[in-house]
Amino acid sequence: MRTKCLSLLALLLFVPISSQAQQSAASSAPEIKGLGEATAKLDGAWQFHTGDDSAWSTPTLDDSTWESIQVDKPWGTQKHFNYTGYAWYRRHVNLDPATDPALGLSLYITHIDDVYELYWNGKKIGGLGKMPPHPFWFYSPRPQVYSLGKAKSGILAIRVWKEVPFSFDSGIQGGLVATPIIGSSSAIASYEAERNYLHMQTRLYSRGLAILYALVGTLSLLAWFSNRKRMLLLWMALFAYSPFALQIFSGFDIPFHYLPALAMQQPFFALQDISLWFLLLYLLDLDDNKRLFRWTCILAIISFTSQGLDGLITLVDPSGPLGPLCQWADGICTVIFTSCEVFPLILIPFAFKKRHSIATWLVAFFAFFTEMTSVVRIASQQGSRFTHWTLSNKISAPLFTIDHNAFSIYIISYTLLFFSIIYAVYRYSIDESNRHGAIEQEFKSAQELQRILIPDTLPPLAGFAVTSAYRPAQQVGGDFFQLIAKAEGSSFFVLGDVSGKGLKAAMTVSLIVGTVRTLAEMFTDPAEILSGLNRRLHNRLQNGFVTCLILRLEPDGLCTFANAGHLPPYLNQNELHLPAALPLGLVPSASYEETTIQLEVGDRLTLYTDGLLEARDATGELFGFDRLQQLVATNPDAKQATEAAVAFGQDDDVTVLTISRLATGVESTTVLEAPTLVPTNA
Repeated sequence: MRTKCLSLLALLLFVPISSQAQQSAASSAPEIKGLGEATAKLDGAWQFHTGDDSAWSTPTLDDSTWESIQVDKPWGTQKHFNYTGYAWYRRHVNLDPATDPALGLSLYITHIDDVYELYWNGKKIGGLGKMPPHPFWFYSPRPQVYSLGKAKSGILAIRVWKEVPFSFDSGIQGGLVATPIIGSSSAIASYEAERNYLHMQTRLYSRGLAILYALVGTLSLLAWFSNRKRMLLLWMALFAYSPFALQIFSGFDIPFHYLPALAMQQPFFALQDISLWFLLLYLLDLDDNKRLFRWTCILAIISFTSQGLDGLITLVDPSGPLGPLCQWADGICTVIFTSCEVFPLILIPFAFKKRHSIATWLVAFFAFFTEMTSVVRIASQQGSRFTHWTLSNKISAPLFTIDHNAFSIYIISYTLLFFSIIYAVYRYSIDESNRHGAIEQEFKSAQELQRILIPDTLPPLAGFAVTSAYRPAQQVGGDFFQLIAKAEGSSFFVLGDVSGKGLKAAMTVSLIVGTVRTLAEMFTDPAEILSGLNRRLHNRLQNGFVTCLILRLEPDGLCTFANAGHLPPYLNQNELHLPAALPLGLVPSASYEETTIQLEVGDRLTLYTDGLLEARDATGELFGFDRLQQLVATNPDAKQATEAAVAFGQDDDVTVLTISRLATGVESTTVLEAPTLVPTNA
């Protein structure tokens, strides 16, 4: 009986003490007034306890013995450095008795690291993320608003779970990082709208800069597609896309799950590093250094592989059984790719040996500085919970703000890099315009020269009808044709084709025509003219060659041919068989044979260049010998034959010459069809 009485007395004593402690904790919380008009911060001391117990959400729990903690900064700065796992926050919310009980109450929470559940008066009202055993949480989570129901005093409890530290964690993360805001539903809605607007305003510059970089990347990529040999444009595109891709994960408020988002970022970090290396390589004209280029490729493979593996490791839950092993693997991969990231320091000294424009140096410098700033910022984060380095925070810290937009060293460097790219493009456009103007003038001069070399009219040849047509594939061509009348009555017809197209071929044509006219004054045999021309062209064509056919025509129709690798002519509908010989310019000692035929009245010779035979239609099919023979059988003049090739699909310069022997008393004619001189920009 005595024992029972003592127990009852102890119970009676405990209940008042517990109730008194609970009342004491509740009374220590300040009274909140005016919620119908404004919001209030739930600042001051909160009750805090590490560990986990579902009973800690109940309103009757005695939390007076719990630790007091501030909620405007993480628990890692308040005696719980490097703590991970579960912890609870509790706060007694005392409303002004005059508060309208019908007023709807809401709570605004900025961010809690990593996963949390929210309880109001013992009832779960929400949370963000998912607790173990299969946890997930969000990368750059947005603030959340929770309804507390009708206005009344009560107990707010927050259950928090923090993942084990990653290699870049400083150890101070965990729990609440900003004071929760309480207020009426309308006041909290207004507060949320204001904070969202401010949030958008603070990200406006960084988002705009990322979009501009994406625009630069798109333009560079389109320019590269038009000319695949300009690898500088490809690496510029990839380097410019990287900031935009990374900004997607942190700057555009997309609710990515944390671990997949962290893993997906790694390839883009690798791409940013690698594209910078190759961008500097091509921008500073170092791509011709084979050893340097090979090492760049090797380090690119190592960096991408190590960062890719680091991303895959990130997908493994660090708090799981493989967590410790993965953390070691993460550290090893980090050391590997961080060591590779200093490679630009090796590239820059090589560049000083070459001369570059100011625009090139500006892009190279700011690209290097921007990337190295990023590398130092990220590298100094690694293991910072052990080293306690704060360099990363200093690099990320704003130096100044403009209209709520913070400008750190990192943002400023990316801005300067963007403007240096714009300046380089501006200088490039001016230089290209000047180069284009110079090339246009060269083409115009070549056209004028070629127009002089191909006369507007041909001298009449008694007893013969001559037609000639010339259609270059470009503004100037590599085909040439000359009719040289000799004083004794004979005439030389010279037809040929220089390998290649465009200005270089046109310049070679001018050399050939001048040389042929000189040799025609010295020699009477076509073979001697070809031999002399061959000797003069040797070692002057830069691995090119020239095909040429020379015909000496006598007034009585006697024809003497000498051929240097050119297509044989047609006599009426049949191809003539001429001795094979090397083209001009290949072997200085090459010799050429002559072939003689008699041209009778009514016979026609058709001479042509390979542009007629090699015309190609839209499907890629060649004009070919069969179509050529059918065409020749219709006895076309030079203009008609040339137009047939152009209509089929001209792919090369086309020149056609026809010579017909006339009956006695028939008036001779010569017709020349050649392009008129047109402006190069037509």
